[in-house]
Amino acid sequence: MRFHIIFNARAGTAATLGITTDVLAEKFRTAGLDFDLDADDERPLEERIAKALESTAGVIVAAGGDGTATAIASALIDRDKSLALLPFGTANLLARDLRIPLDVDAAIGALSEMQPHRIDVGEVNGRVFLHKAVIGTFPGIAAVREEMRGDRSLVGKLHFARRSIRRIGRARRIAVEIDLPHSDTRAETRAGKRIERVHSVAIANNAYDEGVGRFFSRGRLDRGTLTLYLLKRLSLGGLVWLALEMLLGRWRQDEALVIEDVTEAVIRTKRREVEVMIDGEVERMAMPLAFSIRPRALCVLAPAVDHASEQA
Repeated sequence: MRFHIIFNARAGTAATLGITTDVLAEKFRTAGLDFDLDADDERPLEERIAKALESTAGVIVAAGGDGTATAIASALIDRDKSLALLPFGTANLLARDLRIPLDVDAAIGALSEMQPHRIDVGEVNGRVFLHKAVIGTFPGIAAVREEMRGDRSLVGKLHFARRSIRRIGRARRIAVEIDLPHSDTRAETRAGKRIERVHSVAIANNAYDEGVGRFFSRGRLDRGTLTLYLLKRLSLGGLVWLALEMLLGRWRQDEALVIEDVTEAVIRTKRREVEVMIDGEVERMAMPLAFSIRPRALCVLAPAVDHASEQA
């Protein structure tokens, strides 16, 4: 098995741990793996991905965060190459769902033993997401985080917390039109169009699970459904309470949330464009937002766990 590594040296964990190109290459050599390493951050990521697709490697390794993984996955859909993850980001949500070791040496050492799994891919206006897409209050908070990327000082963290709390305090609900052309018959989903007033709308690629200590965790990545989360009310106290409910494993009953399983959705607001947070990265997108699911469209390497039957 040959690996082509696309290394994002600016990713949060890589910078914190001091993982350089030479260090990463030595770790792969020590593990006895056959690899090419692309660490040219000066070139556009699209060019680096195109080069990876032309390589003879059967596995493209996203050595970065969730944003890096999503960008590479977009090019691998329905191709004969697999995606592997080295979790160098801050959240590493997909890696956690796939039970990939978060320790760098353990993750590299496990690569040769991992098996291919096919997982679903979400799309919004043709843009791929592997975890979730969000509109409303939270993309603004993510944009603040992006502005402060690289500042890991205590002062920087306090500044981020202060600005985030201020945004939450000033947040206002927005009116969104939600069009669900086809409801999921397994859930109490209201098909058709309706208007909702919300603070945020999140569309997740497969549903988040309840369970003690499970924060934004998915046991299944191949159900073939999107899950719509409407946050009707938002306050700092409400977020703290929701986090506590997630810690205790009973957050789905929170009265501030509306949860529906869907296979497609169209969302509109009065604005011509909105900020959308896609797998942690924020960009502006034109209305309307059309969401869909592509079942089992991406092949990923993960430890030998039966994700298809887990929590069935």
